[in-house]
Amino acid sequence: MLLEALTLQLGYNATLVAVGAGLLGLAAGASGTFLFLRKRALVSDAISHSTLPGVGLAFIVMVALGGEGRNLAGLLVGAAFSAAVGLLAMHWLTRHTRLAEDAAIGAVLSVFFGFGVVLLTVIQTMSIGRQAGLEELLLGATAGMVYSDAVLIAVGGAIAVSLVYVLRRPMTMVAFDPGFAASAGVNVRHVDLAMMGLVLAVTIIGLKVVGLVLIVALLIIPPVTARFWTDRTERVVWIAGLVGGLAGFVGAAISATAPALPTGPIIVLTAFALFVLSLLLAPGRGVVAAAMRHRRQQRRIHLRQGLLSLAQDQPIYERFTLSLLVREGLARPDGVATEKGRARAAKACRDEARWAIARRLHSHESVAARYDGLTPIEQWLTDDEIRDIDRRIAGDCGVSA
Repeated sequence: MLLEALTLQLGYNATLVAVGAGLLGLAAGASGTFLFLRKRALVSDAISHSTLPGVGLAFIVMVALGGEGRNLAGLLVGAAFSAAVGLLAMHWLTRHTRLAEDAAIGAVLSVFFGFGVVLLTVIQTMSIGRQAGLEELLLGATAGMVYSDAVLIAVGGAIAVSLVYVLRRPMTMVAFDPGFAASAGVNVRHVDLAMMGLVLAVTIIGLKVVGLVLIVALLIIPPVTARFWTDRTERVVWIAGLVGGLAGFVGAAISATAPALPTGPIIVLTAFALFVLSLLLAPGRGVVAAAMRHRRQQRRIHLRQGLLSLAQDQPIYERFTLSLLVREGLARPDGVATEKGRARAAKACRDEARWAIARRLHSHESVAARYDGLTPIEQWLTDDEIRDIDRRIAGDCGVSA
């Protein structure tokens, strides 16, 4: 059944939900990257919680005008208005008071969300009989998604991704170094507001799919996941979009296989699963890769120390060191160097003497300061430099059988 959902063969509504969730995830991942790089992850939390009073007010206004209170477009307009007010309030508090940004975020988040809960309570006491179901916007509800809803989400997501592409350079500059961006002629304040506006837009279009509580995860988890795979900002943006889109599509497909599974939480859990896989398996920053690098470094250190011990006729007491030497054919199990081991040990001893000379020479001072004790000297110095150092070495390094 899951395969049918992934191949869009599970019915019209399931296909709408999967495609809409995938497009939302793509937009959320790409937009949230700059928020993550700017170290403002909590801003998305404040924006999402600020949408709740707008939803309640939009419902009341639409009902008062004789319309359908749960019209998605109208609710999203109300959510956008209140979220924009919350964003401007947070921006004003940060710029014109002594409140730190985290305190301003906490104040806006709690006040707006509390006001929204009060409005929902008031709506539930109204006698019109059409107010039930607004609480679904807290965690998302896709069961009733129709074609117009999917189109709205798709168009909003496409616009958000397009704006990310257009504004990626100034947003990257502001995210990494606002001072340099300002000196280069970039209006940091306007770029910050544009960045927040993108997050606001993604938050609004994501209310139907994952809800205002969980949209924060879809904005932050994909960029964090993408960061494990690359160091380049542009790649982080598109990898984050890919991760978000994959999480949205697969999460919606999994949710479609069992009616009791809520779509929003499943999408977030899918994104978290991709994060865990990246944390473990990413080739550059993953836990497994780091453990393997540590193991290789440990082997190199033990092997180097073992060779130096052979060069100085010192007994080797460390079992791991001796086992490495035996495995490489550099020593016998009793710790006596083989012919190959004597040659390698003499080379290691001579290299140590070479570096001792290089550290005293002003011309090699900067190179010697970066030497890690393991990389062959030939990778740091030229043949002429090595021959010059060899002429200064008194005595010779050798290994007795």
